[in-house]
Amino acid sequence: MKMQANFLCALTLFISASFGMLHAQDNNVNTEFGVKGGFNMSNLYGSGEEVDDNNILYGFNAGVYATLPVSDFVAIQPEILFTTKGAEFEYDNFLASGSTKFKLNYIEVPLLVRVNITKNFNVHAGGYASYLVSSKVTGDGDIEFDQEIDRDDLNKFDAGIAAGVGVDFNPISIGLRYNYGLTTVGKERTVGGVTYTAPDAKNSNLTLYLSYKLN
Repeated sequence: MKMQANFLCALTLFISASFGMLHAQDNNVNTEFGVKGGFNMSNLYGSGEEVDDNNILYGFNAGVYATLPVSDFVAIQPEILFTTKGAEFEYDNFLASGSTKFKLNYIEVPLLVRVNITKNFNVHAGGYASYLVSSKVTGDGDIEFDQEIDRDDLNKFDAGIAAGVGVDFNPISIGLRYNYGLTTVGKERTVGGVTYTAPDAKNSNLTLYLSYKLN
């Protein structure tokens, strides 16, 4: 089942179940500063292709966040995170079998609008911008290797849209977020009069996170 379809279904159910309680809540959101981290399930998708569960690479994210109220139930939430992305490709043929992991490490800055449907439940959406700090490709199986990728061969900047849900237990919160990349990971280049982009793919990332409020 496709990652983004699962996430959108869950998000719709959460909003539908909780939105009716909004009018009964006062001062649902307060100023917060904290730390957060989580578990990533990343993938790459190409032009005209849908994101599915194939080639998932598991990783992590960690960083800091702030929640800045603009009304009783709406806030702006900026974050600064270190996050891993990429994909894992498996192969099995008459020559060899194994897997290849394409790993991308970013400093990511999401800027989100957070709406507290209730005191303890929020939905959030917005955009993110990322800067590539390192990249590598590794192989396991019959063919093993571990090689750094020159960042100049890839786009150093990534950007996309993000949406998620969160549940607050004060001072701990848990949440689920999906990031959909809009920038191609590879650079466009011309060799021998032929122009191509490698890799011609964009980031997709589903995150389960835990945050801790410090104030």
